[in-house]
Amino acid sequence: MESVILNARQITQKIHRIAYQLYEEHQDEKTLVIAGVKGNGYIFAKEINDFFKTICNIQTQLLEVDVDKASPFKNPIQCNDTGIENQALILVDDVLNSGSTLIASVHYFIKKPMKKINTVVLIDRNHRSFPIAADFVGMSLATTLQEHIEVRSENGSLHEVILK
Repeated sequence: MESVILNARQITQKIHRIAYQLYEEHQDEKTLVIAGVKGNGYIFAKEINDFFKTICNIQTQLLEVDVDKASPFKNPIQCNDTGIENQALILVDDVLNSGSTLIASVHYFIKKPMKKINTVVLIDRNHRSFPIAADFVGMSLATTLQEHIEVRSENGSLHEVILK
């Protein structure tokens, strides 16, 4: 059985709220790096980036972080991240479940001289296996371990979040 948790309009509202929160947090920055985890995390990051550029004059650099979600610590992370040193970084993913993908991604960036790193997720399931939390969350959702969250995209935009 599937239940729609967020529809396209609600996802857009979350994107707008998070973009304003990021602006409030980083209003003194000249440049902001927004890095999305490949797949829906990158789509979410792109949508945040697109709206962020409409509300302020902070320059952004959008990156895609290619992480093996099944084994994030075994395979090297791929990212075209040249020229981001000493910048503020926003790391974005769609769902925070165990935290393995997010912590592996933070570990990748923490090795670089970053000014600041914040994390953003659309859905936080609160089932951590690793000591990481999202700084900005679209929605916290209490689920059982047997339930599954699916973020669906269409034509390069997130359009619904489903609980299975």
